[in-house]
Amino acid sequence: MRKNHSMVNNFLLLGFSNMPGLEALFFTVFLTIYLLTLTGNSLIIIVTLTDQTLHSPMYFFLRNLSYLEIGYTSVIIPQMLENLLSENKTISFLGCAFQMGIFLVTGAAECYILAAMAYDRYVAICQPLHYPLIMSSQVCYELVAASWLAGVPVQLGQTVLVFTSDFCDSKEINHFFCDIPAMVNLICGDTSINELLAQVEVALLAVIPFALILMSYVCIACTILKIPSVEGRHKAFSTCSSHLMVVVVFYGSGMAVYLKPKSSHSLEMDKFLSLFYTILPPLINPLIYTLRNKEVKEALGKVLVLLHLQETNKHRKNGNNRTLGHIPAQ
Repeated sequence: MRKNHSMVNNFLLLGFSNMPGLEALFFTVFLTIYLLTLTGNSLIIIVTLTDQTLHSPMYFFLRNLSYLEIGYTSVIIPQMLENLLSENKTISFLGCAFQMGIFLVTGAAECYILAAMAYDRYVAICQPLHYPLIMSSQVCYELVAASWLAGVPVQLGQTVLVFTSDFCDSKEINHFFCDIPAMVNLICGDTSINELLAQVEVALLAVIPFALILMSYVCIACTILKIPSVEGRHKAFSTCSSHLMVVVVFYGSGMAVYLKPKSSHSLEMDKFLSLFYTILPPLINPLIYTLRNKEVKEALGKVLVLLHLQETNKHRKNGNNRTLGHIPAQ
């Protein structure tokens, strides 16, 4: 028996319910990760906006990356935390569609932002004399706008296609969020169109930017090898190593999930692999991109000192007001 999608009011997100003894531990771990993610990426945004020395293309892209990572973790993790504590692990039909659509669009945007960052490093290292001209403010805004908008037509089209399909009797999503493989698994009938569109998505929104990143790093590597001094080579490589590591984590785990043929899909394995590209990159972004960067450390120190001075002045002012309040009237 099949039920039409219009009769579906909600789904059941199984998450990690097959490990009930570990749900409290998972809640603590994921809540800590989420708070650290919000704090770290918010600091990146604040510091790169307030410090004039960080108003460069590299930090402009970093700031947009932080916006993205706050966005897609916030559409996934709060729901997952609620489900870990609650016996009612349902998510509404519209809530599931919204979660999936936002995640897909922001995920595609991150792929292209990472490619834009690789291009920025390529220009900085391979064409340093032309860097200010090539990476102008207008070019940076255009790259970011293109990154944000690149996945909207295809990804929203996939979301509409999935949620206008007929779902089988089972409404149990074997995942911690509404991801494509888990949702397609609930569809009754032929899902070949969904799978074909998913392959097109991967090619356009993941493989192409990944290929651009690889091309950029091949050129970067060739240029670095020509630098005569060891110190110079080390300095040039250090500006790229962090970005390259996140690219490997993000793309490696994502492609392991989305590029596998249907016959080899293991939803349990996909669930845990998804943690690596949905939760870990936003957490380690502030650490490996910026907190190891001398300029950002100095800017962060300035912000913290300023906040401390403001807090001190506030307490001092409150103390003076209390003192004046106890002076008897003449």
